[in-house]
Amino acid sequence: MKLTELYRDLRSDLSCIEKELESAVNADHPELQKASIHLLKAGGKRIRPVFVLLCGQFGEAPPAEMKKVAVALELIHMASLVHDDVIDDAELRRGRQTIKAKWDNRVAMYTGDFMFSRALEWVASIENPTLHQVLSDAIVEMCLGEIAQIRDLYNWNQTLRNYLRRVRRKTALLIAVSCELGAIAGGCDKRFSKRLRNFGYYVGMSYQMTDDILDFMGTEKQLGKPAGSDLRQGNITLPVLRALKDPQRKEAIIAFLNDEAAGEQTWQQVLRHVKESEGIVFSQQLSARYLQKALNELDGLPDVKAKRSLHEIAGYIGRRKY
Repeated sequence: MKLTELYRDLRSDLSCIEKELESAVNADHPELQKASIHLLKAGGKRIRPVFVLLCGQFGEAPPAEMKKVAVALELIHMASLVHDDVIDDAELRRGRQTIKAKWDNRVAMYTGDFMFSRALEWVASIENPTLHQVLSDAIVEMCLGEIAQIRDLYNWNQTLRNYLRRVRRKTALLIAVSCELGAIAGGCDKRFSKRLRNFGYYVGMSYQMTDDILDFMGTEKQLGKPAGSDLRQGNITLPVLRALKDPQRKEAIIAFLNDEAAGEQTWQQVLRHVKESEGIVFSQQLSARYLQKALNELDGLPDVKAKRSLHEIAGYIGRRKY
């Protein structure tokens, strides 16, 4: 089953959110407008808006504020992607040129900043201090995650704890906040809001680990970018960390990371070292453990339709191929 089929009950709301996203990135400056629309039209799974809408259904508040939160969080996610592509010097995103590749770094950075600003503007009318505090804290943590990723580029001598903290800040936190803010905007009981945040956190950790696996095991057509792009850009992900436990593979991977002039043959050897190591299986197992923790959080929630949808989406994330 495709992810879009799991969203079938939310099609009307998501269509509305898509239109509001187009409105949100509307800018007076032509280059800013073109760059923003370029990223928006590249698509995406819209996981964060979906989690906002579903988690809001555990409360009884009208959906207007939930949609504002959904738009804001997707804008923040999009902004972080634009900034990531500058940091990683990435040429492709979802099979299309990145903004930094199609324009330049300056346009990309200002586009990301513009999207962040529009996100905050979008939720400014919501009169809920808790919601704004949660969102502000999340943005601060995401920025710390970006700095940590820059610091750890090409650093093969990092720990699993470094990796997990980085994933928490860069990926899991925004998904956790999507669930929590959806619940808050929906007027949910605080106990449910906490469980939904935990659910989103565990799903987010699993989601990123699956991404790290697919970066090596997926095809360029599936990924929209060359396989192994993360490692080539200096990002040491979970499969690589585990592969480094093998002394022979460690020597080859470190030699590649230290050789700026490494050729294609060397790169293909490094790819094989990671794929054939225990790193892939280890990552799959850890991802599955986080996913099970997410499902355990759902057990304590009311048995409403949204709960079944969250269960189905979590299952998709655990077995997705792109």
